[in-house]
Amino acid sequence: MRLRVEFTTEPFDLEEAPAHAVAAREVIQTAHLDAVDVGPFGNTAEGESEAVLTAVAALLRNSLEAGATRVSLQVNVIGTGEDTP
Repeated sequence: MRLRVEFTTEPFDLEEAPAHAVAAREVIQTAHLDAVDVGPFGNTAEGESEAVLTAVAALLRNSLEAGATRVSLQVNVIGTGEDTP
């Protein structure tokens, strides 16, 4: 099964990326995922379910430890013919 994760961390800082955002992005960028897209207002990645779930657990742990006060995420199953962009 393939999954897509979309996430943001808060609080926002438009001047520079806060430590919690950097921590979350590092997890996603170093995980064995594909279709990774990181940006200032949202991040997405796709991959096999085990890789995505492992990355999500590390993302939550690392970003909260780095000062995130909120992590919003959505995980969708993709590749079933019913996925939406």
